[in-house]
Amino acid sequence: MADLEQMTGDWLARIGAAGDLAALETERVAALGKQGVVTGLLKTLGGMSPEERQSEGPRIHALREAVTAAIADRKAALEGAELERRLATEGLDMTLPVAGASEGSVHPVSQVMDELAEIFADLGFAVATGPEIEDDWRNFTALNIPESHPARAMHDTFYFDRKDGEGRSMLLRTHTSPVQIRTMQSQEPPIYVIAPGRTYRSDSDATHTPMFHQVEGLVIDRGITLGHLKWTLETFLKAYFERDDIVLRLRPSYFPFTEPSAEVDVGYTIQNGRRVLGGTDHWMELLGSGMVHPRVIANCGLDPDDWQGFAFGCGIDRLAMLKYGMDDLRAFFDGDMRWLRHYGFRALDVPTLSGGVGA
Repeated sequence: MADLEQMTGDWLARIGAAGDLAALETERVAALGKQGVVTGLLKTLGGMSPEERQSEGPRIHALREAVTAAIADRKAALEGAELERRLATEGLDMTLPVAGASEGSVHPVSQVMDELAEIFADLGFAVATGPEIEDDWRNFTALNIPESHPARAMHDTFYFDRKDGEGRSMLLRTHTSPVQIRTMQSQEPPIYVIAPGRTYRSDSDATHTPMFHQVEGLVIDRGITLGHLKWTLETFLKAYFERDDIVLRLRPSYFPFTEPSAEVDVGYTIQNGRRVLGGTDHWMELLGSGMVHPRVIANCGLDPDDWQGFAFGCGIDRLAMLKYGMDDLRAFFDGDMRWLRHYGFRALDVPTLSGGVGA
């Protein structure tokens, strides 16, 4: 073992002479691999006497440590030199065209919101918005929904643990009707608005999601009748579905915030196993509507003897499903790019009544 010092010098020289990472790896395997020279020396320790092991062990371990450190240092030096070479020789040509990325598309919900805004703008309606975190007074009480109404139940509504400055409970709005209340409180009549937006209820299946999109319409003016409501809905649905054979049927119903109230059914036929809106072969519920309850008008600081109005509401997601042939509401929120490529709309196509709102 007298030549360990010479061996150490030889290995350090060989490692230092390695010109690239591949050559360095060859030297590492020759010295420290399973069949390497240094590894072989370490294996001889087991056959030595205690006295030999005590004298030669530290020298062999010192050889291994020296070789290991030299390899690490040489590797760092070679990698640093390679990085400097690349930085000095490589460049980015900013004049080259960018590789084609996947084209963006408009989500069907956004498309339908644009279609609704275009249709109702032609009817003289503005778009109103409001916060998604509401107080229970605007979400329930002002809308003539009593304390015992099932809509207030915890299993339907997402409540917060805190209250607002007036001690009112806070919640995620269950409909966009609070926007109607805020609009009547902040604007002088006449009022013609639609309120599209996100709403939240504790429900989830193929046709319900905890978060969904809803649009509501509100008209407050003098001399408003149920006939104005029916004409507005007929005009809207014919323009939206782009069909002249859309037929509506109004059925008496009950909503706390309208009186009288009516469920709105739309006629459809079955073609090739699918529902196609139009005709009167079958009927399906599509909207809720009615004349604004006098108490709701009074709650907003208006005189119900002077002002009348109507309101209606429906799910935007459901409108999209019916018009564009989608079967499962949950797919709207899955984030599956294949689904969006199939049902999505070109980003620069703007719905217009002249060009077709569904174009």
